[in-house]
Amino acid sequence: MSRIIVTRRGRLLRTVAACAVLLALIGYLVAQLVTGGPGAPRCVVRANGESYSLSPEQAVNAATISAVGSARGLPERAVTIALATAMQESGLRNIHHGDRDSQGLFQQRPTQGWGTARQITDPVYAAGKFYDHLVRVPGYSRLPLTVAAQKVQRSGFPQAYAKHEPDASLLASGLTGRAAASFSCTKSPDDGRPGDPAAVRAKLTREFGAGVLPATTTDGGRAAAAGPRTVTVPVRADREAAPDGPDRRGWELASWAVAHAAELRIERVSFGGRTWTAEESADGWRKSGDGTAGDAAGTVRITTVR
Repeated sequence: MSRIIVTRRGRLLRTVAACAVLLALIGYLVAQLVTGGPGAPRCVVRANGESYSLSPEQAVNAATISAVGSARGLPERAVTIALATAMQESGLRNIHHGDRDSQGLFQQRPTQGWGTARQITDPVYAAGKFYDHLVRVPGYSRLPLTVAAQKVQRSGFPQAYAKHEPDASLLASGLTGRAAASFSCTKSPDDGRPGDPAAVRAKLTREFGAGVLPATTTDGGRAAAAGPRTVTVPVRADREAAPDGPDRRGWELASWAVAHAAELRIERVSFGGRTWTAEESADGWRKSGDGTAGDAAGTVRITTVR
């Protein structure tokens, strides 16, 4: 009898161990599917000895959330709250499913008045709706992040947002330009498709607002001189566009461009004496000695793939 019990225990232990290995394998495969696997393009923000890594898809969505907040003149704290919320709700992915009818970056629900399914799976719209509700929260910028986020989201897990605050704060510092030259992405595989400067201008305008680009496409001749594939974005020094100075505004725009590099087929971004290139993206932002890293007045130059 004892031998039978021992044998059964042994089989049970082996079964438990096999299940644990299987679950670990499933977790690994899911992680590889989400992140793209070893060697896949990645984006990272590094500042004050800390770093946070994310996929190009997540980077695009994060940069869009930040840009929409900037277009509304909101403080970095608002962007941090929005990023932490999207990290919790969707992992910064524009998903078309969720709890009940929840969808999109913030898992907003059509039946709760957030908009149609098509609208809330538009990252620009979804971010805008989140900020619409956030600014109605009295003193939101002084509240604990999880409290501010919960007043907007009405989640069943109100404390879940807090764990994302450190990463969201770091990411916001890079995307809003406070931490200069801190946000970078590695090169995506080249599929041979050219970039379209018109697509870059259209997306800049949609996310940052019409005032982000000059009224004339030649920008006083500077864009034409930079080349037909280059979008030249002047860094405005007025307090509405850049309350903390033109340098911060410039790095905000430059980081946005790098985040969208894979999507918009961007091969080069220059600002403030530094340059990011797709070809040497592993090196991040490098000092530029060829005179293409923006002029003295402050410009961001975004060059698409030929």
